[in-house]
Amino acid sequence: METLVINIPDNKSTVVKQILKELGVTIQQASQSSVSDYKKKILQASYWSEEDLKVFDETKKAFENFNSPKW
Repeated sequence: METLVINIPDNKSTVVKQILKELGVTIQQASQSSVSDYKKKILQASYWSEEDLKVFDETKKAFENFNSPKW
């Protein structure tokens, strides 16, 4: 199956869609995401403060100073 994108003038859109449907063409609506939808998704993203990142530095230092016992 092939995908074809056709730019149709607004005043002819309905007629062209009817003809294509009669020929068995499947018409997909383009999904358009608005700026507000994008903003909502971005606002749900988490961020880490410097205080949050200190835990990783402390853990790294603890592992660097760790000495395994010798048998």
